[in-house]
Amino acid sequence: MDLRSAYKTLVKGVDTFSFTGDAVPCELLLIGPTAFPVAVNDKGQILVATSTYGKGRLVVMGHEVYISENTFGQFLINAITWLCPTSNAVVGVHTKLTFLSSHLRGAGFKVQSVDKFTSNMEVYCMDAYNDSQAGELIQFVKNGGSLLIAGQAWHWACFHKDKDVLQHFPGNTVTSVLGVYFTSHYGEKGEFKVGKEIPSSSILLPWNNNFQKDLDALLHGVTEFSLKSDTVPSSLLVHGQLAFPVLLDDHNQALIAASHYGRGRIVVLSHETYLTHLKKFVCNALHWLGAHKEGKICVQVGQKHLHERLIQEGFSCELSNLKDGINVYCCTSYTDHQAEQIHEFVSEGGGLLIAGQAWMWSYSHHDHDAVAAYPGNKILNKFGISITSSTVDSKVYLAPKGQNIMQSYHFRKALTRFIDQVHRKAHSSPLEPAWLNKFRKDFLSFVKMKATNNAQYYNICEHLKDLIKIRGTTSYPVPYWSSIKPEDKMLLNLLNSFCELPHMQEELFYAKRKIETFPFANVQINGTNKGTTWRSTGMFLHEGYTGQVSVPTAVVGAGWQVQIGCHSDDLNHLDELKRPPVVIRRIPINRDKVSIFNPWGGLIYIIVPKGSELGTVTVMVEGAAHAPYFKLGQSCVADWQKTLHESRSPWAELEADNIILTIPTNKISHITNPEPLLQLWNRITKGIAELAAVPELFPRPERIVADVQISAGWMHAGYPVMIHLESVHCITDVQFMQTNIIWGPLHELGHNQQRPLWEFPPHTAEATCNLWSVYVNEKVLNLPRSKAISELAPNHREERIKKYLKGGARLEDWTVWVCLETYLQLQEGFGWDPFIALFSDYQKMSITGNLDNKSKMNLWAEKFSQQVRKNLVPFFKAWGWPIEEDVSKKLATLPEWKEDPMKAFI
Repeated sequence: MDLRSAYKTLVKGVDTFSFTGDAVPCELLLIGPTAFPVAVNDKGQILVATSTYGKGRLVVMGHEVYISENTFGQFLINAITWLCPTSNAVVGVHTKLTFLSSHLRGAGFKVQSVDKFTSNMEVYCMDAYNDSQAGELIQFVKNGGSLLIAGQAWHWACFHKDKDVLQHFPGNTVTSVLGVYFTSHYGEKGEFKVGKEIPSSSILLPWNNNFQKDLDALLHGVTEFSLKSDTVPSSLLVHGQLAFPVLLDDHNQALIAASHYGRGRIVVLSHETYLTHLKKFVCNALHWLGAHKEGKICVQVGQKHLHERLIQEGFSCELSNLKDGINVYCCTSYTDHQAEQIHEFVSEGGGLLIAGQAWMWSYSHHDHDAVAAYPGNKILNKFGISITSSTVDSKVYLAPKGQNIMQSYHFRKALTRFIDQVHRKAHSSPLEPAWLNKFRKDFLSFVKMKATNNAQYYNICEHLKDLIKIRGTTSYPVPYWSSIKPEDKMLLNLLNSFCELPHMQEELFYAKRKIETFPFANVQINGTNKGTTWRSTGMFLHEGYTGQVSVPTAVVGAGWQVQIGCHSDDLNHLDELKRPPVVIRRIPINRDKVSIFNPWGGLIYIIVPKGSELGTVTVMVEGAAHAPYFKLGQSCVADWQKTLHESRSPWAELEADNIILTIPTNKISHITNPEPLLQLWNRITKGIAELAAVPELFPRPERIVADVQISAGWMHAGYPVMIHLESVHCITDVQFMQTNIIWGPLHELGHNQQRPLWEFPPHTAEATCNLWSVYVNEKVLNLPRSKAISELAPNHREERIKKYLKGGARLEDWTVWVCLETYLQLQEGFGWDPFIALFSDYQKMSITGNLDNKSKMNLWAEKFSQQVRKNLVPFFKAWGWPIEEDVSKKLATLPEWKEDPMKAFI
């Protein structure tokens, strides 16, 4: 259903909804994906709503008097028009509703006044106080019929205090299947203007004690949850109005959750092994889901152990996929097979017990968010519970007391407080840290659901859109915020998430689709790649503009992406920000023309996935400008100077054979000829390749990106290597690089050469990478190690060795510079050739299983000794290495290393 079109049809010609007079409406609760509000009062309470189910439609009004008054005359005609499948449809109207009958006849509808529903009609109008035909009406709607139903539940609730209104009020036995409920809450009266768009309603149902009874039943006799230590469960996102957590860890992550939906119920476990391991709880859950009624439990094919366990517990069950005639269905979340049937099953009164984790799925689906794309969530999202890729500790948890968990974290409660906080409402209080940390994750996970056809998701997004409009968007780079407020950080992230929703681009960012403003550019992309890489296009998308990328058919659906922006560091963990926490955006190339947009703008890249073998691919970029870009051996210096002078791009790129430098344009505007710089970088990367014993031409060029703020350290390794703007001269100033220390960038590039088989974490993590700093400084830049960095001055080195030995040569002290000293002594004794030979050997080694540090250290000691034909066991033992006896015996036949530098200290 097109929500917006349906709404416009329902309110056509209606300027205001007048809820006045003596009648007191009840608030309606909506949880269905197609259930949306039509009339909302100033408090956000829904008084008129609509929904669909199967092939049919529903309109619900919060008091029966409103279908007996002229003030709603135009709306009633609109509603029946929308409900009628054909222009000559028969509209059945209950005999109680005399005004409605005459009003519809006067408008030209075919009306039958009836005492009860009959199958010959196509629309039926009734009040909400009789459920004697509930089953027939549900099937009527599913098969294409439509209902107009009106009533209020607060009066009924006064005389049925022992019953749950949502489950037992007569009207709800029908409307709940369509995701609409009458509640016992009074609706505030008044005259309310009709807006052009679907009105936003309250996002939080006032928490009530009905869930207390549910929790008591689920936790009856359960004192603890002893979760298997060899399993890793996922965290659950509990986001539905009628969904609630059953078990939370200390960080407010849900391991078990439950929900009401329609006439049915759902229980979700965060790992499939819990189906058989948590015997008492599972029995409780099955009874709560409806297993105590007549009928059978169906256990998904493949879950033989669960089937056997339930038989032992006395349940009537069979091993089968979902079918008619059962009360409860038990399954795992690893397939969305029968998703539509499961939705109908639960909506009409069935119970669903489902279990599984999503973190393993996410490892092989990097380009998809689990909340949106994980198979089980295609079943569960509708019910208000999602399985995330985040993990939770497996340990023993005490069973919560119902009263405590009723006051505990819930996404909807946190979201309401967050919205109030941004609106600066007087009663609002900031989210406490324990809630805030969990809410950050849930907030972004929920938005990534991208369920734009889901009315409940749409409603929350409308609230969030209003928050962004209040705060406004921010350009990048932004002025320094000494202490950014948590809500601002989340709203900045929300901006990026909303980029995925086309209508949000228009409404929030006013995206300028002026593609014709810039001439199109055909860019040649190397589509053959051994490892995922960014390919520069030399183009820049301006902030606020929408562009377009066109590709050949072979690229479509092959895992290629467009990336806008080069600053891939996520700064969400930082309290102080100089830029928004996330400023890049990636768009899958799933058709031959894709629209590209990023609120921050940015350089445009094509991400070529690992294993691609498409050769040279021509990509057309429209709506973007040329950025200053120079590739050694291909680009023209004159063109570089022209683009550097004319371009408004804030970022420029310089590409050598093995490295690409991404720098603010204003930081390199003085470089009129980049060739000498890039030739120097060619010599540097050649030196890196020499020591690493890898081909001179890297499988993909390294990248160094300068940013106003990075995620960790002064610089950090990775793809790309990230540095601060203050360090730009260290990688772009040829004279400086040849006469001063540039240890940092080489250190980070050295990190990228480290390999697990000869790394001994945490000892060598910040040490062996420095071998490349030493090598390049000496071999390429002619700067001896003692002058390359002060830490390697002879007196400092000697002091460290003495201090380390005096402390007992303990490996816990063998880190950073102390650790590097071991390797430097070997290099000074035998040169660089043994290192190069060993690095080459290690690349050819194939070892199954994970080796521990002790095994790897013995392997290195043995291989280095054999490489130099000296017994180095005494040397390594002097450094505290755990050399094993069999290695010592094996190397005993080699000559002694008489020049062992450690002899002078022992």
